Amino acid sequence: VTFLKEHGFTEETALTMYMSNSYDCYWNTTAEKLRDKMWKAYDNFWNDDRLNKAKQIDLTAQEVYTLASIVHKETAKADERPRVAGVYMNRLNRGIKLDADPTVIYAKKLKENDFKQVIKRVLYVDLTIDSPYNTYKYASLPPGPIITPDLNAIDAVLNYEKHGYYYFVANVENFGYHKFAKTLSQHNANAAAYRRWVNKQGINR
Repeated sequence: VTFLKEHGFTEETALTMYMSNSYDCYWNTTAEKLRDKMWKAYDNFWNDDRLNKAKQIDLTAQEVYTLASIVHKETAKADERPRVAGVYMNRLNRGIKLDADPTVIYAKKLKENDFKQVIKRVLYVDLTIDSPYNTYKYASLPPGPIITPDLNAIDAVLNYEKHGYYYFVANVENFGYHKFAKTLSQHNANAAAYRRWVNKQGINR
């Protein structure tokens, strides 16, 4: 705890010290040595170039990590992540709530203390969950990451795509990817098509 505080981490942001990667550890590796290995990886990743990029987009390294955790959960497609990150940066820069489904799912699992449950569909009632991680209820970023994002997701935030999109929804014509929209009316049309597909599949939760 003292180590984390000395390096500017809170209880909520402690996970941001751990970078997703492969590490050599042995049966006799002490907790202190593992911590030092994790800190070295963190320090190496957050070089001057990445720290400068974070500063340019007005986010701390920990905030970049938190946003990357949302981007990571939104799409597994590495080539789409900079565009998704761009949507969230557009919303952050205009003071618009992120309205990110993965944060609602995390808030629900955290509230019910059940991280094994599988949630394929976010319901309207879920959007009312009173949690600082629920970005449908509270503006700005959640207090910490919702998962450990991979390095690609972090770099996607640091190098987010500049565009005019503010909305996106799953693309049922190109699974794994999303349809992006600049206006709410366009997004509503895309979302309606997605809901029709979900209903047709019988996905209720």
